[in-house]
Amino acid sequence: MHWGRPLSISIEPTTACNLRCPECPSGLRAFTRPTGNIQEDFFKGTIDQLAEELIYLIFYFQGEPYIHPKFLDMVQYADGKGLYTITSTNGHFLNDSNALRTIESGLDRLIISIDGTTQGVYEQYRKQGDLDKVIEGTRNLIQWKEKLGVSKPYLVFQFLVVKPNQHQIEDVQRLGAALGVDEVKLKTAQIYNYKKGHPLIPTIERYSRYKHMPDGSYSTKHALIDQCWKMWHSCVITWDGSIVPCCFDKDATHRLGELSESSFDAIWKGESYRQFRTSILIGRANIDICKNCTEGCMVWA
Repeated sequence: MHWGRPLSISIEPTTACNLRCPECPSGLRAFTRPTGNIQEDFFKGTIDQLAEELIYLIFYFQGEPYIHPKFLDMVQYADGKGLYTITSTNGHFLNDSNALRTIESGLDRLIISIDGTTQGVYEQYRKQGDLDKVIEGTRNLIQWKEKLGVSKPYLVFQFLVVKPNQHQIEDVQRLGAALGVDEVKLKTAQIYNYKKGHPLIPTIERYSRYKHMPDGSYSTKHALIDQCWKMWHSCVITWDGSIVPCCFDKDATHRLGELSESSFDAIWKGESYRQFRTSILIGRANIDICKNCTEGCMVWA
């Protein structure tokens, strides 16, 4: 039996999204699982179960969190419990009012996805997105932080490096500095069908998760090892109360329990979770969601 509780959890406010990004189940409208918004009372009850030992709460799994009408109320509730709160947004809902409410909610860290510094490049991945809105929303947040004299949320520009935007890496760093965000973070992209190559795979190798093989195919640059710290320290709770092992299980194919039927502790320490953890230790490469994952992997020399 696994003792203790997770230090970190991810909770999914919604599966809905306003964009149509090509490597995202929300953007592709490709879920086979139910879709919807988390109920505020369910959220509060779940946090009440976990808050005593929980440290880090990620308000994100799939979907755009700001679409949920009670999202910032839930952030404020978690902040009141003393939890460190973080979310990721595509930045299209940060009007002046929402920017102020975001700061008032107590949110600690906000990741803003900005995958291009010109509209033409940006929309090649962030399909149906508007770069000017993202920049305007960022300015709103920074102006309110300065006006109120506060340091949070810590603002991160996250740049998902793909082939169409790789030439703008220095540009996004300059843009972040000019706007006054706290950090610009470059992120490698997960590609679903990578083995025969893909137009999104960067040609700058350091920013690619995939290696071009002599036969012309592609493979992951990491060799899986039979361990994963996330199985013992964190989990994901979907909008409708399913517990899944990690953020790579985007379609919730490995449901380890339902909070509508059992307490969190009963699921976390239960037989289904024990069997899944065991499967990680004896053959992680056999688990579908692990095959394209960089977490806890050994890098090839």
